[in-house]
Amino acid sequence: MIEKMLTVKNRAGIHARPAAIIAQTANKFECEVSISRDDTTVNAKSIMGVITMAAGYNTVLKLTTEGPDEQQAANEIEVLFDSKFEEE
Repeated sequence: MIEKMLTVKNRAGIHARPAAIIAQTANKFECEVSISRDDTTVNAKSIMGVITMAAGYNTVLKLTTEGPDEQQAANEIEVLFDSKFEEE
C-alpha cells in the first residue's frame, strides 16, 4: 500500500474537469485507488466521489493505492496534482 499527501494547487480546486481527469487516470490501473479528507474516503475511480470531496485550493488530500500497479498509479495521480491539472 502506498499513501501520499497531495495538495490541491490549482486555484479553482477539484471541480468537474479535474475530478474527471483523476477518475480517468485511476481507472487505467488494476489497483484500488482512494482519496481521503478528514473522515471521508472515496473511490478515486468515481468522478462523483472525487467531486464530493469539495477540495478547494490548498486542500491536502491523502491518496492511497493498493494493488499490483500501486506505485505507477500513485505517481501518475501525483503528477496531475503537481501540474495543477494543466489549468494554469
